Amino acid sequence: MTENGTGAGTTRLGVLGALSLSAGGREFTLRGPKLRKVFSLLAVRADELVSLDDLVAELWAGDPPGSAVMTARTHVYHLRKWFASLPVEERLRPRLAGRPHGYLLETPGGGVDAGLFRAAHARGGRLLAEGRVEEAATVLRGALALWRGPVLSDVRLGPVLEPLAAGLTALRDRALEARLEADMRRGRHREIVDELRGLVALHPFDEWRHARLISALHRSGRRAEALAAYEELRALLRRELGMEPSREVLSLRDRLLSGAEPVPVPEWVPEPGAARVPVPGPGPEGAGRP
Repeated sequence: MTENGTGAGTTRLGVLGALSLSAGGREFTLRGPKLRKVFSLLAVRADELVSLDDLVAELWAGDPPGSAVMTARTHVYHLRKWFASLPVEERLRPRLAGRPHGYLLETPGGGVDAGLFRAAHARGGRLLAEGRVEEAATVLRGALALWRGPVLSDVRLGPVLEPLAAGLTALRDRALEARLEADMRRGRHREIVDELRGLVALHPFDEWRHARLISALHRSGRRAEALAAYEELRALLRRELGMEPSREVLSLRDRLLSGAEPVPVPEWVPEPGAARVPVPGPGPEGAGRP
């Protein structure tokens, strides 16, 4: 268990990237893969009850030893001792509360970055739905800035943490889409073209992103490039999936071919997946974990 100095003041647990804990202006690192798993699961679900069954499942991936429950309780005991040993004011230390069937991590001060992200994403979505696009863009940029890398990038995820991490990652995608929508509605089409090209390269079967790239190019006065982007998508879908582009993308193509004015930026609805044009098919594999 080691510590490193940082410049922050309150207490912040980090899971949107490497596992981290900063308190009282200092950063602390917990050692030991099992302890880090326990800490990670409690942090991702901070201020919620984490059952002993979930801890056992995460630690031993469905093949627990006979001593699993006792060993899991021992890990929690050591984690609680570590919190108590942190050389900061008591009010800044995370607290582990025992419950009849599990544990609850109480977070003082700044809380957990995942919780702050969720709250900011929800607020940004509401602002966007209300047409307050400047405020929405600012809030959503702040939400995305909380991400330092893949969820728990330095922890080997087990069967409980893995879907929790996947859910957070999917929520980040929604926040990014909402921010792009806000930028388009602010008229920042030229500024986001390169970002959209990068996202299309990472997610070649995501028609929502292709449609936004085509629209951004068209609204930037780059009609030929917009047509080329459409043709690339059409060729990919035909070759890989035997499909034609979606109705939204075909409508964009028709406006391009007719020389019509670019379509107005569509309204974004802040429900999960509402702004997407889903396309079945495999995407590229994500980066591996340690």
